[in-house]
Amino acid sequence: MKVVLVPGFTQLARSWDAVLQMLPADVDGATLDVPSQLDFVATALALGDAGGVGTYVGYSMGGRLCLRLALDRPQVVERLVLVSASPGIADPELRASRRADDERLALDAEQDGADSFLERWLAQPLFATLPRDGSARSARIHDVAVLAHQLRALGQGAMDPLWDRLGELTMPVELVVGGLDEKYGQLAHEMAAHLHDARVHVIAGAGHAVHLEEPAALVRALGT
Repeated sequence: MKVVLVPGFTQLARSWDAVLQMLPADVDGATLDVPSQLDFVATALALGDAGGVGTYVGYSMGGRLCLRLALDRPQVVERLVLVSASPGIADPELRASRRADDERLALDAEQDGADSFLERWLAQPLFATLPRDGSARSARIHDVAVLAHQLRALGQGAMDPLWDRLGELTMPVELVVGGLDEKYGQLAHEMAAHLHDARVHVIAGAGHAVHLEEPAALVRALGT
């Protein structure tokens, strides 16, 4: 069995190290960095080219990319695991507003530098339960150009919403959320209602970054 792990915004492949180390010995685990300088669809397909056929596990932005890959190239994705992920923003006005917000964030990163940007990004309430040890921060992107590109090309404002396509998925889909992350918990249940074969896993005591907060519980949810 092969498991391909895809990180979220600001994260490098090694953000999955704790999960990777806990996978059973008979599981072929692979972590991928998100390629840069491509649009959303091309990035998703590039991940499939790099990862090959297997179970795809994506966190947040990585989950949205894996979802697009599963829709566009279902023969590559045997099983899909979305961790704290969304199918995008359906409302055009809200999507445009998010795109404008992400552009401002990109400009802030370019003006202030990566370290200052990451400090402010991780200070958001969304990450209040994230461990503050070095391992949680060392696996972050410190290249301003890459951060700005992810905001402009891979954010929820830039992607086409995928709500109307969820019914196309025929592979099993696992939706994993932290019990303290109410917004994404609600999204997971809404997504499950549109899917043919889906299960929602709520990880008690975890917030948005489940793979960093409760890696062992996430591995159990994978059922590997």
